[in-house]
Amino acid sequence: MTDILESMRRIFVPIHKEGYPFILIALFATIVLAWLWSPLGWIGAILTVWVCYFFRDPPRVTPVREGLVVSPADGRVNLITTAVPPAELDLPPEPMTRISVFMNVFDCHVNRSPVTGRITQILYTPGLFLNAELDKASEDNERNALVIETANTKIGVVQIAGLVARRIVSFVKVGNHLSTGERFGLIRFGSRLDIFVPLNAQVLVGLGQTAVAGETVLADLTANEPAREYRVG
Repeated sequence: MTDILESMRRIFVPIHKEGYPFILIALFATIVLAWLWSPLGWIGAILTVWVCYFFRDPPRVTPVREGLVVSPADGRVNLITTAVPPAELDLPPEPMTRISVFMNVFDCHVNRSPVTGRITQILYTPGLFLNAELDKASEDNERNALVIETANTKIGVVQIAGLVARRIVSFVKVGNHLSTGERFGLIRFGSRLDIFVPLNAQVLVGLGQTAVAGETVLADLTANEPAREYRVG
């Protein structure tokens, strides 16, 4: 019996507890739709499966070498540029390298810490729900900003709500210590993560690359590369 349960755990991807209420709502809607008209019940069943898929929380194998910055989100690297970090991060008002990872509605939306360190700042900012792929979404959209102090460096991580996303969920508080790849929050239904690292960090991803939360290495803080400019296109 134990072997059977272990096999089932390996086959089925875990679902994050934040998704349980939405799955129950989808199941209830499916039952009601099936009672009204059976073809509608099939539509509800497909929707329920998708909700389960959206809130999946698969295990990840995280690189542990000191200095590596891993992706906090599943998605596509849609921007690599230099920018002054948002004021709410309370970082020095000097340019840093910003790497943006865009999550569509089919990506896993559980966010993971990009480095090992202590959270020194968390600030939620209400705002709009523009398309998260737009550059101005960094300043105009609803967002939740974190500063993580690692070794002698502080990096910024900003969860940005998108056109469909209406809820940013945080699992952590100021003072918490995070390990690289540890879960710190999620965003419901499409969004973006901005990661701010020092200019001398070596960027190890390219535009359009698919990133995997907790696994894909975005940058190396110990490489001491000279500052450079990044262009889209």
